[in-house]
Amino acid sequence: MSEFLQFTFIGLGKGAVYATLALALVIIYRTTGLLNFAQGEMAMFCTYFVWFGHDRGLPLPAAVLVGMFGGFLMGALIERLLVRPVSKKAMGNPLPIVIITIGLFLGLNGLAPIVFGEQAKTFPVPFGDGSVSILGASIFTRTLGTLAVLAVSVAVLWAIFQKTKFGLGLRAVASNAESSALVGVPVGRMLLIGWGMSAAFGALAGTLSVEGGLDNTLMALPLIYAFAAATLGGFDSELGAVVGGLLVGVITELLARYGTIGAYSVGQDLKLLPAFLLILLVLVFRPSGLFGKGEVKRV
Repeated sequence: MSEFLQFTFIGLGKGAVYATLALALVIIYRTTGLLNFAQGEMAMFCTYFVWFGHDRGLPLPAAVLVGMFGGFLMGALIERLLVRPVSKKAMGNPLPIVIITIGLFLGLNGLAPIVFGEQAKTFPVPFGDGSVSILGASIFTRTLGTLAVLAVSVAVLWAIFQKTKFGLGLRAVASNAESSALVGVPVGRMLLIGWGMSAAFGALAGTLSVEGGLDNTLMALPLIYAFAAATLGGFDSELGAVVGGLLVGVITELLARYGTIGAYSVGQDLKLLPAFLLILLVLVFRPSGLFGKGEVKRV
């Protein structure tokens, strides 16, 4: 029992990171209606901003704020200089924007070693290396801290999207940009802010995911799990991203410990299989996710 609980706690810690990155995916989807395949690499790049601030003597919380601000600026610039010109010429076709995000994925991944160097950077462990014993199993203070940050983040995002005029404008633009513009919503500004917010939360996710060293492979695997989390919870639900991320983390960790397929270990040989199967099952049986709202069409 204690072993099962131990791996559950480990899964919760990893799932909280996946959920934080899934929140960034939800932000960009709720403000633009698009999926950003470069979200992981943007988060990795922004985490270098955090490292740069901390390396220059800033306390880690202040360095995280610097990284989030740098991420906001980077996301805003990407929307203004790359996404918006292509979007205007695409005439409502999302495929060119998807290609842009794939190009960003490759570009940022290759640019990071050039800008920051190829050697992995040392990075402090957020919330320390301590642990708390619960029913014979240990849960790390890092896990508890990450869960607390996640809870605050989802509460803030829910309040923004559901309780403010600004959040209503963001949702309106994602639903119908043309109609939003007709009633006075500044569509361009909303899209720019949406991309900036998404990149800022990516910096937070990257900081929480670093274990030991920071390099350009930091968010490669977490991005896949984050997509699985957002698909499971629903791309238009902040709560769904959190629940989905925690479920993906726990399921993946338990299968890694106890799951075998013939001579293959899920944990060692088929690490990504649970995430891909989860995405497939959700898309087949409930495309809107557990907490997402299905599209309503008039007959």
